[in-house]
Amino acid sequence: MFPGAIADRDDADYVVLGAPLDISTSFQPGTRFGPNRIRRFAESFDDYDRRTDHFFTDLNVHDADDVRAWDDAPEYVEWLTGSVRDIVWDDAVPLLLGGEHTITAAGVGGVEPDVFVCLDAHLDLRREYDGNEWSHATITRRVLDELDVDEAIILGARTGSPEEWERAEADDVTVVAPEDVPDWEPEFGDDDTVYLSVDIDAADPAFAPGTGTKEPFGLTSREMRDVVRSVAPAADGFDVVEVNDRDDGQSASLAAKLLREFVFSHAAADAQD
Repeated sequence: MFPGAIADRDDADYVVLGAPLDISTSFQPGTRFGPNRIRRFAESFDDYDRRTDHFFTDLNVHDADDVRAWDDAPEYVEWLTGSVRDIVWDDAVPLLLGGEHTITAAGVGGVEPDVFVCLDAHLDLRREYDGNEWSHATITRRVLDELDVDEAIILGARTGSPEEWERAEADDVTVVAPEDVPDWEPEFGDDDTVYLSVDIDAADPAFAPGTGTKEPFGLTSREMRDVVRSVAPAADGFDVVEVNDRDDGQSASLAAKLLREFVFSHAAADAQD
């Protein structure tokens, strides 16, 4: 169980759901261990958040455990989408723990947002990678081309193929370079629904070495925190993905802390409405 996620499912405003898919990681596998590793390294955090004056245990968070993954990505994503949709229909906010970035298709499919905001080192705008149309490296293109998202905002991207950079020039994509992320502010329409995805490799490997495809010259932990805080009040779904077990817990600890920042910020905004 994610520490502090003590609410009953029927009473939950937020539902944690693990998605340990690990079939297309292109360099260092291990994302199957991500969900429980994130839970484990959240154990040391205090319940109380001074900034929002909230206790995590008071915010009606439930942990629905993991949806066991198997080796057919399209089938798994379809099944997982149903689980996310059930959470949304219960008027709760889904909080997905990956697992490779492919699982974001289920989060987006269940929430059906207008705007997709993603912290990521990579553009993920490929049609396929190594012949695999369901690779984790295709997720943002899938979100745009197959899941009816109107706009993708990719924060912290610093690498991609020529074809991806060409696709990124389209009107439905905004790319914010790492050095520009601290000055970025969300500008969503009043009626826009938003989904926030955090690929932990958006962080510089110095902060999060436990991920499959490390990319130097990335974001700091605080820069990622500030993005999560600014987007959370408008978001209807969240995931953090691509954490593996190949470090001493830095990546999992950051992932867990960003999830908590999302919940605290979202709940604080709701309390003000």
